[in-house]
Amino acid sequence: MAGSLYTQSTVPRPLRLWPGVVIVVLQLLAWFVVPLVMPDAMIVGVLGGLVGGMGIVAWWVFFSRAPWSERLGAVVVIIGAVLATRPLMHPSIQTGMMGKMFFVYAVPLTLSLAFVAWAVVSRRLAVGPRRLAMVAAILAGCSVWALVRTNGISGGGGADLAWRWTETAEERLLAQGSDAPTAVISNPGAAATSESQVSTGVGKNPSGLPTPASAANPPDHRPRAGTGNDPATVAEVPAALEPAAEWPGFRGPDRDDVIRGVRIRTDWATSPPVELWRRPIGPGWSSFAVQGDLLYTQEQRGDDEVVSCYKLTTGKPVWMHRDGARFWESNGGAGPRATPTLHNGRVYSFGATGILNALNASDGVVAWSRDVAQDNGVKAPGWGFAGSPLVFDDVVIVAASGALVGYDLDTGDRRWFVPSRGGGYSSPHLVSIDGAAQVLLMGGSGITSFVPKDGARLWESAWEGVPIVQPAVVSGGDLLISSADMMGGMGTRRIKVAHEPGGWVVEERWTSRGLKPYFNDLVVHKGHAFGFDGSILSCIDLEDGKRKWKGGRYGNGQMLLLAEQDLLLVLSEDGELALVGASIDQFTEIARFAAIEGKTWNHPVMVGDVLLVRNGQEMVAFRLALDRRLAQR
Repeated sequence: MAGSLYTQSTVPRPLRLWPGVVIVVLQLLAWFVVPLVMPDAMIVGVLGGLVGGMGIVAWWVFFSRAPWSERLGAVVVIIGAVLATRPLMHPSIQTGMMGKMFFVYAVPLTLSLAFVAWAVVSRRLAVGPRRLAMVAAILAGCSVWALVRTNGISGGGGADLAWRWTETAEERLLAQGSDAPTAVISNPGAAATSESQVSTGVGKNPSGLPTPASAANPPDHRPRAGTGNDPATVAEVPAALEPAAEWPGFRGPDRDDVIRGVRIRTDWATSPPVELWRRPIGPGWSSFAVQGDLLYTQEQRGDDEVVSCYKLTTGKPVWMHRDGARFWESNGGAGPRATPTLHNGRVYSFGATGILNALNASDGVVAWSRDVAQDNGVKAPGWGFAGSPLVFDDVVIVAASGALVGYDLDTGDRRWFVPSRGGGYSSPHLVSIDGAAQVLLMGGSGITSFVPKDGARLWESAWEGVPIVQPAVVSGGDLLISSADMMGGMGTRRIKVAHEPGGWVVEERWTSRGLKPYFNDLVVHKGHAFGFDGSILSCIDLEDGKRKWKGGRYGNGQMLLLAEQDLLLVLSEDGELALVGASIDQFTEIARFAAIEGKTWNHPVMVGDVLLVRNGQEMVAFRLALDRRLAQR
């Protein structure tokens, strides 16, 4: 009897493995299954993975029945492996998701899985091999993250992972070279923010583009960049006003994504979009400006931030202006975020590091250039400067991390400056309310209205957040605004703005959670707003903000409204085109077409029957068949 008791007291009990196995299974379900049912539930996977990781530690330390030397030793090894791996990781993994990507992904997908798999497989091994296997499993679960990089994240938060030694789309483009002519490099020494956090060299030409002698060594009479309030040498101002551009810049003439006077055939099974041309392009989230047979956009090519001009009909390059600057951050990647603006024969561009250029539209020659960040003592926000320039009379206006700056259209001299009241990524928006022209800016504290001529403040309405999308004008001078936070869109609000004897009066009419745009702009049509509620299209009634319908999964895409046809042309985050009825009754998808590969956040543009789409890898032009019968009605 005594011998029997002795044996039972000294033989170690088997490991309690089932809690660890259950936790890992739940982690994987949260990561891979829940998003299939709830497309906007990436946060469930993130939180589930991190909570599950803490659960694994709690199980192992307190409930696993392992020897205490192994329980505590595993915790020490995990801490050491994490600290040792971090310096070896690619900068995109180190800084991704605000520095949390390694923990978000490694804890549920490799470290927890590897550790529990070790516990199950090695439970019958001798002590020495078992402990060596534990160290190997933990190191493998961490060190695999030194072998990968991320090309950015999706709107829902998922990372685009790749082996770190594979070429990026930009590197493949640079290796091909280009036949594009090049304009003057106006800022060869501008500071860069690159993956390695090392400033780019002065005067480098990594793109392989031919550089004319005048570009490499500009003669004294050639216009050069100016900084601060010092006047720059200015190219001759066009003598006469040029015809208005068909698509002068970000989201069209009124910055509302509305196409008027065009009707297309919707039977894409028999009349699909016809590809006119396709070509690679440098990274960036810029859209297009179009005039005549020329289109303008912005892109990144190596150490150069580029404003580029191509033929609309062929896609062939016409000219490229390069600034020696590079903005990069892990989530959105490299390149400019804003869209050029066309006005009276000039192209006004605003780069992600803060370079504001005025270029001749015909050849890219520099009229003037300013470093907005340096001029005004502002710092680029986390995602870079993203606001597209706005031209009003003789002033070009840019938003710089919540600040608003007006520059003289002809000389580039700073005319006025309004300090930031909270950062944001929205562009200045021109409206007329009660006969008064005003510029609206969404910022961290809400929406504020300014006089375009001098930046004087007219009125404001508070809504704290990080706004990205544009305000929208609705009937009666009311406005639709929205804001966002780290979790995505916060909702849509309608405000009434009026000028009364005592001054400007702003009144909130309603706030709706039925439409929560994040960085995807909405459109207004026939008393309703259509936009992205997370990754799903939604329609709300402008009278009360109540949702009419919700449907279709397009990721964080963008859209155009063909107003006369009650039709939405949706460009999904994955690069698919879809036709959706702009109806208040129900969601109806009419057609779908694969247009472009890769993450697509850029706004599409339609001029006549030509549709332009791009992302950070390529751009494509399609011809859409017009519906002549409807056009004749």
